[in-house]
Amino acid sequence: MNDFDFLHGSWDVANRRLTAPLGSGPATWVEFSGHAVVRPLFGGAGNIDEITFPTLGRQGVTLRLFDHETGRWSIHWSDSRTGRPDPPVVGGFTGDRGDFHGEDTYDGRPIGVHFTWYRLGRLFWILSAEPAASGAVDGKAEVRAVYWTYSGAPTTRPGAVPGVAGPARSGRDGLGPDTARWEHEFSADGGRTWELNWTMDLTRTGHVGA
Repeated sequence: MNDFDFLHGSWDVANRRLTAPLGSGPATWVEFSGHAVVRPLFGGAGNIDEITFPTLGRQGVTLRLFDHETGRWSIHWSDSRTGRPDPPVVGGFTGDRGDFHGEDTYDGRPIGVHFTWYRLGRLFWILSAEPAASGAVDGKAEVRAVYWTYSGAPTTRPGAVPGVAGPARSGRDGLGPDTARWEHEFSADGGRTWELNWTMDLTRTGHVGA
């Protein structure tokens, strides 16, 4: 039930949005900034996510709740322009990817809605197996912290960090990812095809309580 613990904290958000989803003309995208603060609820079985779009002059709020009976999450979004919640999307995570589906209407026609969450970069420690050519003290291997975007479990590979000699071992810092991505899609044909219409690329600015 702690799938969304990685999101707790504050984030800068780079948005890219399609101006006319499901339109027949050429695709036109707009970009705008955002800042989000996510606070946990129910010991990790929920959270509330408040986002501000300063250049648009509006805000949004997301409520995420974990259903203990079904083991699935429901995600509820509302925009300050309407003050009304959209129909929820429901789903869960497999590894570092979460998929959530729902139904809504757009321009008077029924559509399918798909949210995708990606847990991306984590802060890793990198420990060289032998002293680096520079920076080592008294022949001891040095430790450096780096950001490494990855998918899946940490691996061992030589030459992973410039200046660190020999095979490098990596480990998670335990604080969760420092980058994440959200994607929003519509389908007007019952899920046979999907059109991407909004992305958010998130970069952490603080952890919970920071």
